[in-house]
Amino acid sequence: MKKVSILVLESSVLQAIADPQYLFSAVNQFMIASGKKALFDVQLVGLKKEVKLNNGLYSVNTSQLLKDIEKTDLVVIPALFGDMKSAIAQNQELLPWINEQYNKGAEVASLCVGAFLLASTGLLNGKKCSTHWGFQNEFREMFPDVEVVDGSIITEENRIYSSGGAKSYWNLLLHLVEKYTDRETAILASKYFAIDIDRESQLAFAMFQGQKNHNDDVIKKTQDFIENNIQEKITIEELSELVSLGRRSFERRFKVATNNSVLVYINRVKVEFAKRSFETSRKNINEVMYDVGYTDTKAFRTIFKKITGLTPIEYRNKYNKMTFQNNVEIEIAS
Repeated sequence: MKKVSILVLESSVLQAIADPQYLFSAVNQFMIASGKKALFDVQLVGLKKEVKLNNGLYSVNTSQLLKDIEKTDLVVIPALFGDMKSAIAQNQELLPWINEQYNKGAEVASLCVGAFLLASTGLLNGKKCSTHWGFQNEFREMFPDVEVVDGSIITEENRIYSSGGAKSYWNLLLHLVEKYTDRETAILASKYFAIDIDRESQLAFAMFQGQKNHNDDVIKKTQDFIENNIQEKITIEELSELVSLGRRSFERRFKVATNNSVLVYINRVKVEFAKRSFETSRKNINEVMYDVGYTDTKAFRTIFKKITGLTPIEYRNKYNKMTFQNNVEIEIAS
């Protein structure tokens, strides 16, 4: 039987504890119903018998204490809530145990921003990682030795797993179920919990936040210029001249401040504006494209899909309920 240890952390998100417990327990029932033996021994594990969450609004009773577990097969780190640095400090005592279990052969999986605690163990150094899209900049600042994979739902490397934001951790849980059982059982679980089993990207949900949490006022000036001139074709030369810097120096400084190249940043700002327009207006694809300074439909579609994971038409149809079927527009090939 495979031992699954779901950590009950201070500042945990309650659902990120309950959901994996529910899933692995349900899979046991599926297997028993099909004449097989239950596979998972699911335990809620913590430093103490009762952990209070959400300022004492909820409490979770652990089924085992960390000190009583010599070896486990899978450690699940749930999502954290609130200030990440404070949450890590509250759970500092668990880090040696996670490392110990990994060194004994256990697999370790973080759900959403549980990646912050996982990275604090040092196990992610030099490896790839997913986390909630809204926390990626903060994660990069705190853990520069870890490679954050933009938009990824799941990463897997050397027995270490991580997942994207919020409910996308279900895709990681289903991935683990498939790995430990088979595709048929994973599909059954996906249907039972109404989860899209093969969703691979959180790009469509991501909102570009501008990356202005830095102290370089010169670069902030160019960021403001980009955001205030969405409809223009902005060049790197134009921006470097705006702040009286040589191109190479400007590009290097921009990347350090924003974690993006200048061109990627411009495209992301423009696509974010286009997304909002698709969500809230009745403009057709070409109108939105021109509004954000593109004239080449193929280039616009390519950039939009690279950033969001969807074509412009797919995105509009997914998020805009005002779309009329009798709209006449030139559709970009999908």
